[in-house]
Amino acid sequence: MRVVINGSDLSIDQVVAVSRCYEQVELSAEANNKMKSSRNLIETILTEKKVVYGVNTGFGLMSNVSISDDEVDLLQYNLVVSCCTGVGEPFSEEIVRAMLLLRANSLAYGNSGVRPLIVETMLEMLNKKVHPLVPQKGSVGASGDLAPLSHLALVLMGRGEAYYEGKLLPGGEAMKQAGIKLVFLKAKEGLSLCNGTQAMTALGALAVHDAMKLAYHADLFAALSAEALEAVTLAYDHKIHDIRPHPGQRETAANMRDLLLGSEIIANSSHNRAQDAYSLRCIPQVHGASKDAIGYVKNVIETEINSVTDNPLVFPETGEVLSGGNFHGQPIALAMDFLAIALSELANISERRTERLINPALSAGLPPFLVEKGGLNDGFMVAQYTAASLVSENKVLAHPASVDSIPTSANQEDHVSMGTTAARKCREVLDNVRYVLAIEAICACQGLDFRNSKPSPKLQKVYALIRSKVSHLEEDRELNYDFEEVAKLIRDEAFIRVLN
Repeated sequence: MRVVINGSDLSIDQVVAVSRCYEQVELSAEANNKMKSSRNLIETILTEKKVVYGVNTGFGLMSNVSISDDEVDLLQYNLVVSCCTGVGEPFSEEIVRAMLLLRANSLAYGNSGVRPLIVETMLEMLNKKVHPLVPQKGSVGASGDLAPLSHLALVLMGRGEAYYEGKLLPGGEAMKQAGIKLVFLKAKEGLSLCNGTQAMTALGALAVHDAMKLAYHADLFAALSAEALEAVTLAYDHKIHDIRPHPGQRETAANMRDLLLGSEIIANSSHNRAQDAYSLRCIPQVHGASKDAIGYVKNVIETEINSVTDNPLVFPETGEVLSGGNFHGQPIALAMDFLAIALSELANISERRTERLINPALSAGLPPFLVEKGGLNDGFMVAQYTAASLVSENKVLAHPASVDSIPTSANQEDHVSMGTTAARKCREVLDNVRYVLAIEAICACQGLDFRNSKPSPKLQKVYALIRSKVSHLEEDRELNYDFEEVAKLIRDEAFIRVLN
């Protein structure tokens, strides 16, 4: 089923479907008409020779410079070319596809003054899989993601570089081979293409989608560890959580009860502990707080992907062109920093459970480092080192980018968001968390092998899926391959499918 964009009701799931699953996209008839209306106002302004920022003036500090009628189109070309200052490794294909979709959706709202042709060309690029090469670094996230979006726009004009059918080609050649006509920008269109938050928001949309799934995996593997460590499950009783009713906390407690239902290990455990350490007892409180933070970020992203974020904005119903600051990335910057912190906490507490699993002083009778012939074999000793390394790296990455600002454009842009930096860091944190959870899951399964009873029916399915990729560790081997296998299962949502 095709995704139809109109600027106002795109969902995160649709962003994922287009960016990762190559769902086809088209422009709605309503959006087409709204874009024509706003474009007509721009044409009227030019005909009447009114002076409007970004239409027939320079940009930023040079907004007081008027541009002659015969140079207004060249102005847009020059803007896009001059903003192509990105450096470093390029964004992945899925991020570029999300950027194209979100930029097109924002323009489709009908308040940017561009021709429908611009959006139709971007959608044709998506549908025919022409993916511009967009360097990751260079945006301060204030006047939008100028550098990344300009590299995106450059290919529409036949410049820059793009991937097509597995090859990196000059932009014009990629468009030609795909059978897509080049665009010659007219007044206001270059500014509308490169002025917006779609790089940071593309990163954010895919990150928050993955974060929601990852939070459930954190519950899942925490339950595996609870089985292996013979946890005191009274801590998950609904009565405790009903009187501190944070939604995420209650959800996690319910997940733990559901996942542990029918566990022979828990039923037959003979320990005399009244309560567990916090990494087990406080799973609902810690995981739940991260889930609530992810929910907040999801709401911010859902708003942003259906917002108009360039400048100036065109209001054909009143005949106004208003200059404002919707391009400023502060809402996304703060949200991405918050998401990085929330995800980091899932890894922090996971690593502590891994430590309990491998430490004979804490593991309720499990062998040191979860291996039979300790001494000769190190078992999972150094697996915990890796988890500790990733957790500590996350502490650096979770330092908020949004608390920084540095002036640009001769102090015209004197406060910037650093939103794209925040979003890029958040993606790194997310990848690290996935590995930390994978390590916990593998260690928990190894711990279950030493228990005489069975885990719950649901966790038996999870155990079986892991064991289909990772065998019991009898003698030391390279564990990095095992980590990659389980991380891939998480990324592919295999655990969610096996429980449904």
